[in-house]
Amino acid sequence: MARKGNMITLTSGDGAEILCYHAKAEGARKGGLVLIMEIFGVTAHIKDLCDDYAARGYDVLSPQLYDRQVKDFQATYAQEDIQKSLELRAANPYENTVLDAQMCIDKLRADGNAKVFITGYCYGGTVSWVAACRAEGLDAASCYYGGAIKDYIGETPKCPTICHFGEKDKGIPMEDVRRIEAAHPEVKVYVYDADHGFNSDRRNNYDKASAELALKRTLALFDGA
Repeated sequence: MARKGNMITLTSGDGAEILCYHAKAEGARKGGLVLIMEIFGVTAHIKDLCDDYAARGYDVLSPQLYDRQVKDFQATYAQEDIQKSLELRAANPYENTVLDAQMCIDKLRADGNAKVFITGYCYGGTVSWVAACRAEGLDAASCYYGGAIKDYIGETPKCPTICHFGEKDKGIPMEDVRRIEAAHPEVKVYVYDADHGFNSDRRNNYDKASAELALKRTLALFDGA
């Protein structure tokens, strides 16, 4: 199936040249969406998600967050690729990811989107949370299984925000989820009968029912913002 979007280059707040996958909205435009990758880069799976949101009326940008280190990095789920991805993530401060999210927000605003949203998965779930707390111009955020959100529990989103977690996710203990929930009663935290990565149909942990319900809740958040 042909891609709906293409790669463009944007300049981040520190002057870094960042590749972004851009999928333009189809039909009546509902707003802009910054879609943040997993640790594996802007892969075919991430582009599929962008294309799906574009088909739903969103103008989507997904930045390659590791471009300061490795241009257009894309990894598989092989163990050596996972290790490389983790190393790149560890070397990429969240300050950089906020700059890149802001870059995309500003571009989407400049392109005429009256509202701009953010969503992200795993690494991107945490990036989405931090961006919701620090970036300007977001109308809502939907954060999927961001394991490091607990490290930023002291920061408060500036826009309506929801979080999605899997109850079977051994990497994100339920006590961490409950801590987030207790610290932020204004944030709706959803827990699914699923494992980490339940939204990705490329992974063994894919859970179709949970993914569809999380998407329904995400779209409802965006529609109501």
